Amino acid sequence: MKIYKNPNLNSKHCNGVIAIGNFDGLHLGHQKVISEAKRKAQKNRLPFGIMTFEPVPVMFFNKKIKNHRINSLEQKKTQLKKFKLDFLIIIKFNKKFSSQSAEKFIKKIIFQKTKCKYLYVSKNFKFGFKRQGNILTLKKFEKKYNFKNIVTRPLKKGDKMISSTFIRKKIRFGKIEEVNKLLGRRWCVIGKVIRGQRRGRKIGFPTCNLKLNDYALPKFGVYAVKVKINNLFKNGIANVGYRPTFNGKKLLLETNIFGINKNLYNKEISISFKKFIRPEKKFKNLKYLKKQIQLDIKQAKK
Repeated sequence: MKIYKNPNLNSKHCNGVIAIGNFDGLHLGHQKVISEAKRKAQKNRLPFGIMTFEPVPVMFFNKKIKNHRINSLEQKKTQLKKFKLDFLIIIKFNKKFSSQSAEKFIKKIIFQKTKCKYLYVSKNFKFGFKRQGNILTLKKFEKKYNFKNIVTRPLKKGDKMISSTFIRKKIRFGKIEEVNKLLGRRWCVIGKVIRGQRRGRKIGFPTCNLKLNDYALPKFGVYAVKVKINNLFKNGIANVGYRPTFNGKKLLLETNIFGINKNLYNKEISISFKKFIRPEKKFKNLKYLKKQIQLDIKQAKK
């Protein structure tokens, strides 16, 4: 998979099939768009690629939005490789890019840069200055700029359309098992282990601490998790929150990894969420906290 930081494609990747979107989470709905586009490319023996944007546009326009991402850019790249794309275009979403008109985007990027033959988008795709462009705009300029626009039907769960917004809401309410079904894999947070106050170690339950950074905020509480350290996989429990028993001030993801008791500071680890166990709560003293952690571990192992 060739990665482009701009839409200036090599000639072998021009005149192909491109699916465009934020693809935050790469959930089952996104996978449907990608799979349909890939089949078109294979049928017509054309190169196939994805065009996405960094940062996520909503985070560019509203700097106050911090905890939004379902996956990081690096996770997105890794997940997209599994679809065996020919190329991935990552457009830098900045003021200059966002200020161009919808037609200019089609002319300058789709027509002149990629020479795209088939363009796949979801029904709610918006683009151009003030999001004035949509699927009707694409249809309007098809003949002028020599491409065919194909709108994929949304994938639904019951009467709800599967979307990144829908999944973020599920994450916020701790519905992790549902989230994992909608993603087609376990929701995962990746980060470097930071030094904490070593309270967990002092009470017999050492933890690896991660900042959530831009990730969507899960419901505060305890989760059963799977941890990846290099190529080693271990089960564990994780707490998301502020540690009210200790009057904590910083939001952290703290993970007690079963069967590992060593220093992992500055190591990059991956925390995959499996099941929500209980909400975060404040305990009267450390004795009650330790007793509850033992129960949490027992339930997580079960």
